[in-house]
Amino acid sequence: MKDLTKITEIEDLRRVAERKVPRMFYDYVDSGSWTQTTYRNNETDFDRIKLRQRVLVDMEGRSLATTMIGEDVHMPVAIAPTGFTGMMWADGEIHAARAAEKFGVPFSLSTMSICSIEDVATHTTRPFWFQLYVMRDKEFMVNLIKRAKAANCSALVLTADLQVLGQRHKDIKNGLSAPPKPTLANILNLMTKPEWCLNMLGTKRRTFGNIVGHAKGVGDLSSLSSWTAEQFDPGLSWEDVARIKDMWGGKLIIKGIMEPEDAIMAARSGADALIVSNHGGRQLDGAPSSIAALPDIVQAIQAEDSNIEIWLDSGIRSGQDVLKAIALGAKGTMIGRAFLYGLGAYGEDGVRRALEIIYKECDITMAFCGHTDIHTVTDDILVKGTYEHLKSSLPRIEPIRW
Repeated sequence: MKDLTKITEIEDLRRVAERKVPRMFYDYVDSGSWTQTTYRNNETDFDRIKLRQRVLVDMEGRSLATTMIGEDVHMPVAIAPTGFTGMMWADGEIHAARAAEKFGVPFSLSTMSICSIEDVATHTTRPFWFQLYVMRDKEFMVNLIKRAKAANCSALVLTADLQVLGQRHKDIKNGLSAPPKPTLANILNLMTKPEWCLNMLGTKRRTFGNIVGHAKGVGDLSSLSSWTAEQFDPGLSWEDVARIKDMWGGKLIIKGIMEPEDAIMAARSGADALIVSNHGGRQLDGAPSSIAALPDIVQAIQAEDSNIEIWLDSGIRSGQDVLKAIALGAKGTMIGRAFLYGLGAYGEDGVRRALEIIYKECDITMAFCGHTDIHTVTDDILVKGTYEHLKSSLPRIEPIRW
């Protein structure tokens, strides 16, 4: 285990990852769609929220431990499902899942992962979550769900905001693919990333493990790109959610909720949790930040008197961001780029360090705000005038008829 004590913030990990990871994969992680306005606002809107410092409060015995959909977690943070994770570091999903398991937080595996469901299950002992993209090939989708069940996945994360793919300029310009195409530009870039190349030589997992060899008509890399470009299902609807829930039969999480109306629909669908998320600013550019969308969704679910858990994803780069989300009504959070920076920098050790940094920042900030238990944190820790703009004066939303 490397000594990473001099790595003191997520930004340190980002800078190291930028040096080590091939350009196309680093850009895939560290960019948003179109003008990247929403991508940037996801972070800056957190920065505008200020914290109230309290003093002479007994700070001993602090705890961030809680639960997410009934699972014990060391802190209210889960690792979000991210595509191409195994291109940030060889066998990246396995390394990230191991780090999460050892730290005591959930790990989510993406449909578009490099390591397959079976790969991750073989190399871990704690059940993980599986994220499902709904494809036009229904037989393939049904088999994905069956494979997740067979791997003992404890929850299904249904991504609702990728029926069509948002345009990410850097991915197009870089010719993003897994593995990288042997163009002159890619070869020259790879020559500057010796550690990444050596790690990749030691694994056979270099393309989408959940797809190649499993999807009909996709037996090799030449047919993969055309298949994925055609497969995201633009017809996904709430009726499909009900069918998927019945097919899955276990805990269901819906990711990509940004409006109160959709939050109510998620609650009425029988989902166990919803994730307030704009896909890290990678889909609809110009949408609000996730933290700006959170308060109205919390208000709508409270009015609905639903037990669905509300989590937040997109923009979290510190433990303070986690605490602010909890203060505004989230029960849990998910991190994507924060752990990917750690993975790209130092593999499993880097993911562990990212989790340690976020935990310490959240723990110490909670103490400074006068609390010792994450369950007692409310918006009383926030400076008035710095967060009220996130709450609208919308009237009670009328019930939605199915």
